Amino acid sequence: MRAARITTLDGPSSVLVTDVEEPDGAGDRVVIDVHAAGVTFPDVLQTRGLYQYRPELPFVPGTEVAGIVRSAPSGASVRVGDRVAAFPGLGGFAETVAVPGDAVFGIPDTLSFVAAAALPMNYLTVHFALTRRGGLREGETVLVHGAGGGVGTAAVQLASALGARVVAVTSSPEKAETARGAGAHHVVSPGDFRADVLELTGGAGVDVVVDPVGGDRFTDSLRCLAPEGRLLVIGFTAGEIPTVKVNRLLLNNISVVGVGWGAFWARRPDYLRRQWAELRPLVEAGVLDPPIGATYPLEDAATALAELDTRSAKGKIVLTLR
Repeated sequence: MRAARITTLDGPSSVLVTDVEEPDGAGDRVVIDVHAAGVTFPDVLQTRGLYQYRPELPFVPGTEVAGIVRSAPSGASVRVGDRVAAFPGLGGFAETVAVPGDAVFGIPDTLSFVAAAALPMNYLTVHFALTRRGGLREGETVLVHGAGGGVGTAAVQLASALGARVVAVTSSPEKAETARGAGAHHVVSPGDFRADVLELTGGAGVDVVVDPVGGDRFTDSLRCLAPEGRLLVIGFTAGEIPTVKVNRLLLNNISVVGVGWGAFWARRPDYLRRQWAELRPLVEAGVLDPPIGATYPLEDAATALAELDTRSAKGKIVLTLR
């Protein structure tokens, strides 16, 4: 089968498409013929050896896919021929992938494979962030950084669906339009977002900050929080891991909350299926509909990763394989 592999740790340009052996369905694994694969920031980090999981070179990246079940073990929740989305965690940039049964989810017939491939990583992460770690309540106000990208648009859509007022932070007019399309009620720019947020909230601040960016905006994010507000740390696409002076937390009764979705469900595999059961009705109703910024054929995997690496992506980037 054809697959895109990371061959050296030199960034997206190190990804080469070649022929590799097909995976088998040993154990509880479901074999899926991949039609589309989502491109995520961890994939970019892996091209430089900067992600916490460092497989031996060469290896096939790709954390999320959508396609058709080729084979499934007895007792699996899906059957041969089913349309599914899945979270392999690795190996998704290939024509076929084998995935543990707990990480395979049936999808509605009305959902395209491209849209389905954009769901597992980002939407399950932000669902965990907003509902379990952030304790989001209807009527609260949420500030979303990087709101024009894949994680950001997922956070905007889900927070809005859960009844929150959403303020999106974006770096360009094009990304602002993407965030508005995802359901943001207000859009502000990174340079003066603190002042804009305080003006929009009448000085009260926001209840939740969703931060997949990190970097130098972290302190102002803390200053934007209302009493008992929560800053959700999802990632560091800006590259810099910020620090916090904990007296800020004490004085204002605010919290900085880590969002380690993968570490959480790794010990509770059934949690993924519970998440999907909560999200699927919103997907079927069209409330959750990933904004797709660009699609690329498998042969252009390096280009797709480079677009994400330069933070020029608007919405989700997806590879198409069939």
